[in-house]
Amino acid sequence: MKIALIQQKYHGDKAVTIQVTTEQIAQASQNGAKLVVLQELHQTAYFCQSEDTAFFAYAQSFEEDITYWSEVAKAHGIVLVTSLFEQRTAGLYHNTAVVFDSNGSIAGKYRKMHIPDDPGFYEKFYFTPGDLGFEPIDTSVGRLGVLICWDQWYPEAARIMTLKGAEILIYPTAIGWFESDSPEEKQRQLESWITIQRAHAIANAIPVISCNRVGFEPDSSGVLEGINFWGNSFVCGTQGELLTHANHQEESILYAEISHERTKSVRDIWPFLRDRRIESYAPLLQRYCD
Repeated sequence: MKIALIQQKYHGDKAVTIQVTTEQIAQASQNGAKLVVLQELHQTAYFCQSEDTAFFAYAQSFEEDITYWSEVAKAHGIVLVTSLFEQRTAGLYHNTAVVFDSNGSIAGKYRKMHIPDDPGFYEKFYFTPGDLGFEPIDTSVGRLGVLICWDQWYPEAARIMTLKGAEILIYPTAIGWFESDSPEEKQRQLESWITIQRAHAIANAIPVISCNRVGFEPDSSGVLEGINFWGNSFVCGTQGELLTHANHQEESILYAEISHERTKSVRDIWPFLRDRRIESYAPLLQRYCD
């Protein structure tokens, strides 16, 4: 199965950004992609650099956004993974991945579970933790374990998706550097981000798709220095091998071939799921073992 990741920047306007994304999806479809993955909060700037109630207005178009991306998926006959700001009701919002099947229907959605709260990433101000659990989404191209950004750092999320039958792990992402960090620190952060996700692939014998944004985005409040999103979108196979990898600064459509059959062959020789000692894992249900 051919897949495509759309690594892009925010073009300063929602309508313009959506138009660029739509054109790239059309190109990916013409090149044979059956599954297309978009980055986290791909319609707008990454607004979580500051705490401002004005940004809640972005979530009010959630239903219209669903209608639009449904039509795009149907028009191109693709499974499409989007990342949208959901207003559930007044004062209750989620960071939500909506997955559309190739006929335009909603195959399922995932509400981000792990919510960061760090300088420049004030997501707890905007997003309520998801309440849909770690549930894979069945589509015409397979069972997708869709997670979002900060979820990338948690092996528990990847494992649960795998145990529930996910065939691919997918991470729409928005992560980048602060320019005040040293080159050495930037490299450490990037390598950690890539390594943890490749480790999920290895530990679960499952392909991993990670789609990140690029470009510098200033902090709208002017308090912080802004984020230089580091791109580096990639796909790795069931042994963590890199199948494709983008650079840190350019918009691009990244293609890869995924084989469900390979998962079985790898698990037959590396049966990690067989040898789990589930009777001994109760401490994982505690915050910390004092």
